[in-house]
Amino acid sequence: MTDQVISGTDLSRLRELNSLTVVRALRDQPPATVTELAKLTGLSRPAVDVIAQGLVTGGWATVVEPSGSSVVGRPARRYRFRATAGHVIGVDVGAHKILTLLADLDGNVVHTARCTVAADADPPSRLAALDAVLATCLSEAGKTEQDIWAVTIGVTGPVDASGKTTLFTPLPGWQTVDLAAHLSDRFTCPIVVENDCKLAALAERWQGAARDANDIVFLLAGMRIGAGLIIDGVLRRGYGGAAGEIGALKAVRWLTAPSNLAQCPGVPATVSPDDAAAWVFNAARDGNRDARSAVNRYVKDLAIGTAALVLALDPQVVVFGGGFSRSADLVLDPLRRELARLCLRLPDVRASTLGADSVALGALRLALNEVDQRLFTLGLSAPVAPRR
Repeated sequence: MTDQVISGTDLSRLRELNSLTVVRALRDQPPATVTELAKLTGLSRPAVDVIAQGLVTGGWATVVEPSGSSVVGRPARRYRFRATAGHVIGVDVGAHKILTLLADLDGNVVHTARCTVAADADPPSRLAALDAVLATCLSEAGKTEQDIWAVTIGVTGPVDASGKTTLFTPLPGWQTVDLAAHLSDRFTCPIVVENDCKLAALAERWQGAARDANDIVFLLAGMRIGAGLIIDGVLRRGYGGAAGEIGALKAVRWLTAPSNLAQCPGVPATVSPDDAAAWVFNAARDGNRDARSAVNRYVKDLAIGTAALVLALDPQVVVFGGGFSRSADLVLDPLRRELARLCLRLPDVRASTLGADSVALGALRLALNEVDQRLFTLGLSAPVAPRR
């Protein structure tokens, strides 16, 4: 029988895998002692002690100094994942605005920058605005492009595997834009482009109204209606990135639903088309009969497509989000009644708690997922910022 020989390469890889196991435990826990980390990872206490000290030296962990003096004797050292080792960026490129969030590796937002964009802006103008707001965000946060480990951009319309919105998008000329290629001149980290509805769904499960759910239908409701789907805890994109785009089917009436608000009788001529819905919702609260009828017609149309998704997916939660979620007090109850009438089982219908930030927050979540995937696949070879 031949003895198995473990090479230096094998030992090196084993050490790295053990280090990654400890890093993963630190990512998912509050500050922990060596003993606690040993129990969490199944590694021996002496091995974890050496690994933890090495992670501090390498910039992946910090030592949390004990507070107070109530404990007799020397308290055990606690280790915390060093969230400031790197940063990520999430961006919402919308029809009227560009919102950028910069966060550490725990998802804590460090800086925010935004700007307005004309709805009819051409691609060069919108890209120039994107470049400017990214530069502002980095500069004001005291960061450089090299400090960023992943960038995710949310855009309107289904995003295919190449990161483009080739099927459709309301952004003029945007089908020709290759965002990842454009930003690769600035960033050397992974750049991901994703649909705004899908990112908003991720955000609601991460920090919003659906944190307790694994099966979610998210409705991005505004002057257009879209949906993001999370099933069994996994964001569903579909083969070509168009999962949830049920509004493309004219029979569900999502394409025309917002016109019930925009064309409401009594909207003053001085109110712009973009502000008409807000006027109608406010008038409905004040008891205006025409406005209440317009809201009811809108909800009935919204319910058709929502019911189709509920019947197909049987979600635990439906989240009503997007710009119109500010008027959830007028929408949720009639929407529940319509879904109860149309569906076999009524899911829990909730209002978004994230509002206009949901897409950018979802972009942050996806960027953090990208960092974790690369970290636990490729190892601890990612760049480490200087310790402070």
